[in-house]
Amino acid sequence: MNERRHHDLDEYLERFERRLPGFAAGFVRWTRQPGSTWVRMPLGIVLISGGIFGFLPIVGFWMLPLGLMVLAKDVPPLRPPLARMLDWIERRWPVKN
Repeated sequence: MNERRHHDLDEYLERFERRLPGFAAGFVRWTRQPGSTWVRMPLGIVLISGGIFGFLPIVGFWMLPLGLMVLAKDVPPLRPPLARMLDWIERRWPVKN
């Protein structure tokens, strides 16, 4: 079951990556590689910290779930709830092509 949730989260992240412009998709692809843990951990912490101060200009509450998604690659307990959340979002707001 845990392996399936990890696979689900990877599928959602791949779909997200395909929707991004080229430069952003390249960065996301690079951070998802196994050797990029040293970038993912600080990036996730910075995004979560910025999300906590979402009431301030420039930073926003959008940073909190993005930071959790970045950390989920290295923190296995985050994978199942994030996969469920992304599934709910995708069912609630389907992408129009």
